[in-house]
Amino acid sequence: MGEKRHEYRVTITWQGNAGTGTSGYRDYGRDHLISAEGKPDILASADPAFRGDPARWNPEDLFLASLSACHKLWYLHFCAVSGVIVTAYEDQAEGVMEMDANGTGRFVDVLLKPRVTIKRGTFPELALELHGDAHEKCFIANSVNFPVRCEAEIVEA
Repeated sequence: MGEKRHEYRVTITWQGNAGTGTSGYRDYGRDHLISAEGKPDILASADPAFRGDPARWNPEDLFLASLSACHKLWYLHFCAVSGVIVTAYEDQAEGVMEMDANGTGRFVDVLLKPRVTIKRGTFPELALELHGDAHEKCFIANSVNFPVRCEAEIVEA
């Protein structure tokens, strides 16, 4: 066990009972509400491939977003303490999930593709290197059993 512990709590409330509960595979919705005290609710569902609502976030989207956001937060921290001035950051992350014939699935790869804009003259080489430090510290990346790769682009403006 580590030195410090941080605990998190969320509530998942199923919203998909169409009147007959789970009486059949096609008889219920996959919609649910993700909530946590003091935060806005998130409308969620399953991936459309699993009968979910494509307009709602699904667990796979949220998982990929968590990896991307964690990396970004660590990256911005390292830039701030290293003199690299970031003025914009956008990541178009991609994830690959594979499924076995029996329906068991797992993520096997994630590629983060951050495009980082920095103030001209604030160490573009260091800006690129700091992605390695961010990856090393990322809580979510450290919690998975597959590669999380990063192909960063640094733009000076």
